[in-house]
Amino acid sequence: MKTKPDLGFWKLWNLSFGFFGVQIAYALQSANVSRIFATIGADPHDLSYFWILPPLMGLIVQPVVGTMSDNTWNRFGRRLPYLIVGALVAALVMCLLPNAGSFGLTISSAIILGLVALMLLDTSINMAMQPFKMLVGDMVNEKQKGLAYSIQSFLCNAGSIVGFVFPFFLAWIGIRNTAPEGEVPQSVILSFYAGAAILLLCVVYSLIKIKEWPPKLYEEYNGTPDAEAGGKKEKTNLIKLLRDAPSAFWTVSVVQFFCWFSFLFMWTYTTGTVASNAFDTPEIDKITSITDGDNTVAGKYILVNDTVTVIADGCVTDTPLLASSGDSLMTPQERLSDYMQSHEGDIVFTTGTSVVRDSHTGKTDVMEANTYRIDGQKAHITTVKALDTASSEYSNAGDWVGILFAVQAVGSVLWAVVLPRFRSRKFSYSLSLLIGAAGFVMAGIFTNPYLLFIPFLMIGCAWAAMLAWPFTILTNSIRGGNIGAYLGLFNCSICIPQIIAAVTGGWILAAFSVPGELAPQYLMMVVAGFSLVAGACCVYFIKEGKA
Repeated sequence: MKTKPDLGFWKLWNLSFGFFGVQIAYALQSANVSRIFATIGADPHDLSYFWILPPLMGLIVQPVVGTMSDNTWNRFGRRLPYLIVGALVAALVMCLLPNAGSFGLTISSAIILGLVALMLLDTSINMAMQPFKMLVGDMVNEKQKGLAYSIQSFLCNAGSIVGFVFPFFLAWIGIRNTAPEGEVPQSVILSFYAGAAILLLCVVYSLIKIKEWPPKLYEEYNGTPDAEAGGKKEKTNLIKLLRDAPSAFWTVSVVQFFCWFSFLFMWTYTTGTVASNAFDTPEIDKITSITDGDNTVAGKYILVNDTVTVIADGCVTDTPLLASSGDSLMTPQERLSDYMQSHEGDIVFTTGTSVVRDSHTGKTDVMEANTYRIDGQKAHITTVKALDTASSEYSNAGDWVGILFAVQAVGSVLWAVVLPRFRSRKFSYSLSLLIGAAGFVMAGIFTNPYLLFIPFLMIGCAWAAMLAWPFTILTNSIRGGNIGAYLGLFNCSICIPQIIAAVTGGWILAAFSVPGELAPQYLMMVVAGFSLVAGACCVYFIKEGKA
């Protein structure tokens, strides 16, 4: 087997340049999807569960794409056909997703449309991203792989910065960043359009600049032990590949588990942490149930028939008759409680109703009606404290989180330049994760918005190592023609921990919470930090293949 030739810097750059466009799309998704779903009318408590589906799709699709690309040879190359398909689908879905609430659909139908769009977007982004990782494994020799993946890390984080600040930039130049209830602001929609255009331009550039090796030359440099005499090729068996996987595959996967577990918590809980700790977002009491001891009424939508009062998502959103109490300082919930206590006889509640209007979004949703009678004299309202997401403080915190994520990307770009200078790859990997762990803990306890720049720069160090070293270590340990299949399988070490974190995050948060009080989301950032510490310790169990 021949030794792969050294490649000049610009050839290494061209192999990964498309990562810039792909990552803009990914940053727009990660920073704005929750905002889009909340605007459509989704319950904020359900947002984390929506994020189970994208990694689940990746868990299924990526190994298949990796295996198929190992066996693909056509006029466009071996890996590039999947880049083309992934980028085209991603661009189309990027134009659809921010408009999911603009088609006059009911809330539930718009959420379903948005959820399908999110699954397609995440899957297509990953399909477009994987070829660049595989191309490095195919065409770059072992001594240059560290540099090649560092270039990918740089382009990845540069694209992230652009994606994170795009909506803010468009608002700064005068594009409207507010919208009617239920509609996504124009600045966000145009950001997705621009991101789709840049993604397609990057793909065109990649198709022009990247020339994949033909099959015969590829075999000379990489070897294909599965190629039988007479040109007959053994069909790839994923179970067999897992059984024969090098130890680096499994040990790096363990490190990956703790890393991606941590970052799913960051994406889920940073906004609540920053809003509560650094922006003093006011708290409100959300109604969880109303009971008189014999009967209990609970649900997302409750209509008090004789007062025409709607309780949506736990908040009294329309109280025209309850305001007659004369005390303008009373909250809507207090007015409702006061009304119930002074009401003689039963109060009729209807959960659902044929058509319910959500005053947050201005939209209606058809629901099944269930009627309850509650004795107003015995009634008790159970509430839980939550952040007021309609407040200016919460909006300012949400904007600031975008800036903090951009700061994290800057930290990752800078650290990616430093990583190749370490003599020991495992030492730099472990050190980066420990720095990120300290950043997570600090992010959970700092209360000054500007001091938060420090922990997010530190988190960027962990992110840079997560993007560079796992694939370098893995591809150095793989021989033969199944690199694409192994990288597809390795993507499971990214998807599975995110799924587990999304499922268990609510349980972990509940364990730290006091019933009825504000959920301590900042503690989830601390948990994320300890998870990264565990990952840093596991780095030293990795056995790298010989370069």
